[in-house]
Amino acid sequence: MQAVFHLILVGELLAIALTVVHGGVVDFNWNRLGVLSMLIQWIVLTSAACLCPLRPWFRRQHPMVAGVISYLLVLGITVLYTVVGAFIQDLDGPFPWDQLLTNLMLAAVFAGIVLRYFYLQQQLRNQQQAELTARIQALQARIRPHFLFNSMNSIASLIAIDQDAAEKMVVDLSELFRASLSEPGLIPLENELELCRRFVAIEQIRIGDRLQVEWDLDHMPEAKVPSLLLQPLIENAIYHGIQPLLEGGTVTIAVKRVGSHCRIQVRNPIGDTQQASNKGNGMALENIRHRLEAHYGEKGELQVQATASFYEVTVEFPAVPPAVVG
Repeated sequence: MQAVFHLILVGELLAIALTVVHGGVVDFNWNRLGVLSMLIQWIVLTSAACLCPLRPWFRRQHPMVAGVISYLLVLGITVLYTVVGAFIQDLDGPFPWDQLLTNLMLAAVFAGIVLRYFYLQQQLRNQQQAELTARIQALQARIRPHFLFNSMNSIASLIAIDQDAAEKMVVDLSELFRASLSEPGLIPLENELELCRRFVAIEQIRIGDRLQVEWDLDHMPEAKVPSLLLQPLIENAIYHGIQPLLEGGTVTIAVKRVGSHCRIQVRNPIGDTQQASNKGNGMALENIRHRLEAHYGEKGELQVQATASFYEVTVEFPAVPPAVVG
């Protein structure tokens, strides 16, 4: 609807400009404006209606071929409506060849400008999409080394004392890295939570009973999230929150729908000596902020609440993702 409105607006501005050029501002001819508006709007809207269904076919053609066909189509529609308008206005008089040539020249100039603008706009959009994909891949790749080193150290420590636990950890780790090495994009929230459960299982083998996890998923929406968005938050909660505490603690993970948004909260306890260690969360949190911005723009949000007894990270984003990414 926005694109159609812009086309109508541009067409009307063109009709006003041509009316002013013909008679000036003082002798502004409203009848001429009405006739020009009718002719231009029919040409603009019919051209758009013909070009839009052809977009899949145009994508398979060379840009030059698609541009020439689009250009000729607009000129053909201009000729058609000029001829129809001439017969409607004066069925008995001579055919206004001069009017046809004038309309054809105007259409040739403005159609060339508009089509060139649309082409450059599409090129810019394609470039931005490619840069966005590369950026998301880079951000996701930065998660892997830190997670890999922690997991491999855990497996190495288990091999000598509990081979079954080490084998289970290898299986869970393989599933996590299968997801990590996949193409970056949006995945179902349930899949992301399953990956997080595997990660928690790895950490519980390493830390033991000191780590407890509570899952609050009663009001979980059917949403999609960027791959490996939640796992770094849980990793930080365990590494910076639970691991330094001798008595351990509980990580609480709550997922619920708030209006049209999905809200994820990860909370962990902290001790008096852990305030400085929480600064280590900065890189992972900044990474997640960038990924939310890349996928959701201003609609994705990350907030941190730190007190003397707990550290909580809240991530909120639209439950229905935009069609641009994903």
